Amino acid sequence: QVQLVESGGGLVQAGDSLRLSCAASERTFSSYHMGWFRQAPGKEREFVAVISWNGGTTYYADSVKGRFTISRDNAKNTVYLQMNKLKPEDTAVYYCAAKRLWASLHLPINYDFWGQGTQVTVSS
Repeated sequence: QVQLVESGGGLVQAGDSLRLSCAASERTFSSYHMGWFRQAPGKEREFVAVISWNGGTTYYADSVKGRFTISRDNAKNTVYLQMNKLKPEDTAVYYCAAKRLWASLHLPINYDFWGQGTQVTVSS
């Protein structure tokens, strides 16, 4: 069982930056691919970014490409989401998630473990 705890959310203005962190309890963290998702009120949970177990491959949603960067530090059992040039439409609860298989990366249902989420609010 992998426990994930997100942090770093908050209230910022449009154009600002935030860095989210997700700390994992499991020593085998490095064997999991890690994703970030977000969910705005009244909307479905959507894919934001994913990183492979060794950090060698990343994918992003078109809506965040060029603004967000996912990274990981396996020595610290932590995955990060650097968010730059934030927009009001980025407002959501952000979740990190872990999965073993490198497949169907954009689908929330395929992830094995989830954090509790951290709120990001971007004012205009």
